[in-house]
Amino acid sequence: MSISALIIDVLVCLIQRTSWLGVFLAMVMESACIPMPSEIVMPLAGFALCNNLYEVLFGTLIGALANLSGSWLAYVAGRWGGRRLIYRYGKRLILRRSEYQHAEKFFMRYGDIAILTGRLLPAIRTFISLPAGIFSMNPLRFTLYTFLGSLPWNFVLVYLGYVLGEQWRIIEGYMIYLDVIVVIFLTIFTAFIILKWRQEGRRGAKGTPASFKPSSGQSAGRGHHSNRVLKR
Repeated sequence: MSISALIIDVLVCLIQRTSWLGVFLAMVMESACIPMPSEIVMPLAGFALCNNLYEVLFGTLIGALANLSGSWLAYVAGRWGGRRLIYRYGKRLILRRSEYQHAEKFFMRYGDIAILTGRLLPAIRTFISLPAGIFSMNPLRFTLYTFLGSLPWNFVLVYLGYVLGEQWRIIEGYMIYLDVIVVIFLTIFTAFIILKWRQEGRRGAKGTPASFKPSSGQSAGRGHHSNRVLKR
């Protein structure tokens, strides 16, 4: 039995026994850095629990609230433990403190976009809340963009499960195309980050003032003052 088939069997049993509570718990896990695929959970919920569009919207809200709850668990873990771990073990992971600080500045500048778009991408959506906590993203903005980004993803999956009915499992076969899109996105995003870091590093190097070397005239006329400045 494949892993996906095992997950489906477990989820079917969970949802049959606990209804929307099981869906909520599974989606909390998915956003708390536990690989519970929403691509299976939400279509299954749409098929098994939704009989009309109002229930589709209700399922969308349940999924988004569960994502927000799980994301906050990951955010808190990153905020209170992630920074210490990076400072302590970053060298072993080939991560200098200066590189961490560059990443922090970048995330503080583009974190809103990263959270909003990251909630729409498989795999990334599971772990995006961790760096948000590590880099101390504003909690209100984190909450807003996490919730807003979760709504369309959950709606599409629940609606597809509702429309496809017993054929909902075919969604799993198309996930490979989403994986390809994610890989392309990550490659472009990583290249963009590296380019930005290099540009900021060059600007910092150009902006560094040269060491102070007084001219002979200055040394002769104001020798005592120049020596005092150099001692500082």
